Amino acid sequence: MKAVALACLAVLGACDTAEAACRQALALGLDVSGSVDNREYRLQTDGLAAALTHPDVLNAFLDMPEAPVALSVFEWSGPGAQRLLVDWTFITDEAALAKVAARLRGAGRATMDLSTALGEAKAYGAGLLARGPSCWRSVLDLSGDGPSNGGPRPQDVRPAGILINGLVIEGTGAPASDGTGIGELSDYYRAYVIAGVDSFVETALGFEAFEKAMAAKLLRELQVVVIGSRQGPRQ
Repeated sequence: MKAVALACLAVLGACDTAEAACRQALALGLDVSGSVDNREYRLQTDGLAAALTHPDVLNAFLDMPEAPVALSVFEWSGPGAQRLLVDWTFITDEAALAKVAARLRGAGRATMDLSTALGEAKAYGAGLLARGPSCWRSVLDLSGDGPSNGGPRPQDVRPAGILINGLVIEGTGAPASDGTGIGELSDYYRAYVIAGVDSFVETALGFEAFEKAMAAKLLRELQVVVIGSRQGPRQ
């Protein structure tokens, strides 16, 4: 029966959801606004690929094979500017995660709005989770190097039923892309971006530190779910 369930999970929608379990739907949103140059873009996408395939993160993804994680990745910048890089993929084995990493490493930068619309990024991520698999837990992660300056205010976008975490990045040549210090930007994310019980903000002191910070954040998210779900899904 377990083998049948895992085969169903390998392709989203291949079997009735009642026949299988998913412990977490995890949507990762990457900031590609004008403050992020081409070098920093690659540090983000390649850094995420490396973080996802880090041995500790890989083990955390695969720790509950009977209830795998569903993963998606998107880019965001200004109002109406979002791009899906990886649609919902069940991470049932190392090969599935390797395919996601390869897609990220092969992604080329698209022309997008230069502004930073965190509120729309929250709304897009919530919509992505709403059309995704039904899991015990739904998590949206937003990475960024500055506060919102376009679209709806992030504090006015309050999607229900999902946990929102953040990863703030210290910008190049200044504490952040708009001169905001990393501590101040972290406080901004805590006040206006993240949401839900146990939500948190991870920090990266520069785009060079993005990979390490992302790996730490993924471990924190994935291990909490595994430990908390040993006795079944949350009610």
